[in-house]
Amino acid sequence: MSCGEHHETDCSEVLSEVWLFLDHECDDKRRRLLEQHLDECSPCLEQFGIEEHLKVLLARKCGGEHAPDSLKQRLRDEIRKTVVDQGGVPVQKSDTP
Repeated sequence: MSCGEHHETDCSEVLSEVWLFLDHECDDKRRRLLEQHLDECSPCLEQFGIEEHLKVLLARKCGGEHAPDSLKQRLRDEIRKTVVDQGGVPVQKSDTP
């Protein structure tokens, strides 16, 4: 997506990183660049607003549930098996969840 205007950070780049921005998972320098773009670009700001509302809705509806320990262990086992099958790298089994 592009709004047709020139920005220091491209619209598609900003929108691809909007979840990192919302989750505070980007460094301060990157966060400032994304904020600057959102301040200048109303189409991206509108899309950001939609994503932000979706994040809030998901947190409200799904935030209190946790995966059962048995599911977590099955996932760990499958990841371990995949790593060994794909790379032949030995993986130490941990009893810690």
